[in-house]
Amino acid sequence: MENNLTIAAPEENAPEAETPTLKLSKPYNFEGRTFTEIDLAGLDTLTADDMIAAEKYTSRAGIISPIPDMTMEYVCFIGARVSGQPIEFFKRLPPKDATALKNKITGFFYGEG
Repeated sequence: MENNLTIAAPEENAPEAETPTLKLSKPYNFEGRTFTEIDLAGLDTLTADDMIAAEKYTSRAGIISPIPDMTMEYVCFIGARVSGQPIEFFKRLPPKDATALKNKITGFFYGEG
């Protein structure tokens, strides 16, 4: 069987991809530190294993959804996974910023960000 896999070399003058960062609506205090943005650059290194771990996490949390990646619990898990912050960091975000996080992560999954 012939392998038709082609690996493209990176373009020499290609612009660098923008680092996914979530700007917070106002300064956010967590464990004695103040944050104005959240670095989500780790989204680029996620794997299917990370997504499976998030699904298992939501299932253990008792969340049943036909689209688990659209739940806030799933998004908080992924945010923690890619940022290095504890999940509590994301669970304590104000609603406006939690919704922006959800939009940023699901947009990334579905090719919108």
